[in-house]
Amino acid sequence: MSLENKLSGWTGPSSDTEQDKQDRTERMIRQAIGAHEPFNNCSLKVYAKGSYANNTNVRSDSDVDIAVECTEVLYWEESEKGDYTPGEPYDGIWTPAKLRAELLSAMKAKFPGQVDSTGTTAIQINSNSSRVDADVVPCFSYQYHMSHETRDGTRIFKTDGSSIVNYPAQQMENGIAKNKRTGGSYKKGARLLKRIENAMAEDRIFRELPSFFMECLAYNCPDAVFSHSTWTECLRSMLFHIWDNLQGDEPDSGRWVEVNECFYLFHSGQKWTREDGREFSKAAWNYFGFK
Repeated sequence: MSLENKLSGWTGPSSDTEQDKQDRTERMIRQAIGAHEPFNNCSLKVYAKGSYANNTNVRSDSDVDIAVECTEVLYWEESEKGDYTPGEPYDGIWTPAKLRAELLSAMKAKFPGQVDSTGTTAIQINSNSSRVDADVVPCFSYQYHMSHETRDGTRIFKTDGSSIVNYPAQQMENGIAKNKRTGGSYKKGARLLKRIENAMAEDRIFRELPSFFMECLAYNCPDAVFSHSTWTECLRSMLFHIWDNLQGDEPDSGRWVEVNECFYLFHSGQKWTREDGREFSKAAWNYFGFK
């Protein structure tokens, strides 16, 4: 098989069989929530997020992330005091502990013996022959208020007492927009980087890196990088751009961002560094023997 054919094949989504398993997993989780009586009096939004929802997943990373967002409660923050005038404080029953406990109960009723609640963030549903692994994430509505903008997201309360803010809607919107601008090549390019990372990790050539990091590296490549007529040239351009632009320390301006464009890609709280991006691009360049 030629390199071009190999790379082209690596740009594709999960197989139809894998997609069916993913869809079935999501459907069963929705059924579990719908059948759980305590949720009858709770306003919930249930939706897929992450690479499955954004159509950038590959078979090795084919688990499903399902957010269960309680909209009964709105958590908020402001960039400066006075950016937001809050309403009456919430005095209902839906606390982070209550939401997680009821969600865990619902999952155990639907998937007996297949639920892992040891993680601090998500409730994991283990796969079987007809389903993929799933992470069910309890969260609450969240807003970040600035003088010129309000960002709508979610706040996830972890069992260790900390919390995380996510912006899944922005990630989806920005990914769709870039994919349209590049004629459908951005998401293919993101899948290509993910498969390369998986292949190099499997061959013990390079360490494992998060799938979302690969997606963000692709997102920060200019649209023109995806305009080449072959995937060999497209990959060369992507890897060179990543290597060249991640030299040195984090700049004061022009910083790379996550796909949601609400967070910088590199900061002290991330699971990856600029060096990870540089070394990945160099390893991938050498992996394919590019000159």
